[in-house]
Amino acid sequence: MPTLRLPLGIYSYSYPAMGPAYETSGLPFFEATPDDNPTTDAGAALGRVLFYDVRLSANNSVSCASCHKQSHGFADRDAFSSGLHGLPTNRNASHLINLRYNRRQFWDMRTQTLEQQVLLPIEHPIEMGLNLDQMIEKISSTDYYPALFESAFGTPEMTTDRVSKAISQFIRSIVSINSKYDQGFISDYSNFTSQELEGMNLFFNGVTRCNQCHMTGNFFTPQAMNNGLAPLNPMDSGFSVVTGNVADIGKFKVPSLRNVAMTSPYMHDGRFASLMDVINHYDHGVVAQPTLDERVTQELTIGGTPYQLQLSNEEKEALVAFLHTLTDSTLLFDPRYSDPFDH
Repeated sequence: MPTLRLPLGIYSYSYPAMGPAYETSGLPFFEATPDDNPTTDAGAALGRVLFYDVRLSANNSVSCASCHKQSHGFADRDAFSSGLHGLPTNRNASHLINLRYNRRQFWDMRTQTLEQQVLLPIEHPIEMGLNLDQMIEKISSTDYYPALFESAFGTPEMTTDRVSKAISQFIRSIVSINSKYDQGFISDYSNFTSQELEGMNLFFNGVTRCNQCHMTGNFFTPQAMNNGLAPLNPMDSGFSVVTGNVADIGKFKVPSLRNVAMTSPYMHDGRFASLMDVINHYDHGVVAQPTLDERVTQELTIGGTPYQLQLSNEEKEALVAFLHTLTDSTLLFDPRYSDPFDH
């Protein structure tokens, strides 16, 4: 089993000032941290250990971090992650950046809070396969968790609720605030190349409609949409699985584009290997469907005619260049979010 190694002091996990790119875009309205689980240094430190601990799987082979890799923007390189027995899951592992602004979780948005979400992969038979009572029994037998729980919650008692809260605190502490775009926002983009400036103009000009779905300084929308993907798996109808409403067929969560250049492959089923593949989809690949979102239709009506961008190759490359400015490389190596175990 891996050995835990923690620094003598506790890292700071308090929410930093997010910067002008966030604060001037109405994003604070979407703050999703619950009143009964504020992020604390000790709580997030415990959450970090739990996030990386393979003891949270039935056969001690995988952890949360197995599918959410820091070096890959807390996403997975594989279209479908492998669980404790090497079997694939049925969706791509979403990245975990800036989830302090997301209430509903999973591609189909089936949970109302992050606290609900973090426990489901632990119990899932393909992902981690561990009964929650067994999880508490396993972590209770370690020599390091009692002190970590006491530091975080005042007593060494280990409960499912506390595990959920600690992991959620750690995940909410993962924020992206130091990208080239953030630096450019406060310097009138004097640090951008001409190609990046062209790509930013294309993103925000209203013609491509990129920022109509990827809004605010977080470049996201907190709702599910049908973006015209041809169904590779007809059984996966997205948000309608949750609501039972045929009007929600084909709708999936709109992710943040922060660090998007690091989180390939893309879409809920990982069908697109590159950002250029994604842009080509919106350029000429949107498929007509009854629930197609109005923002990707010519008539701006639900289920309308797919909108065709017809961009030049130079314009597509400029958009890719702009999306790369959303990469916060410091986050990919920040020791606060790194694996605390020796393997």
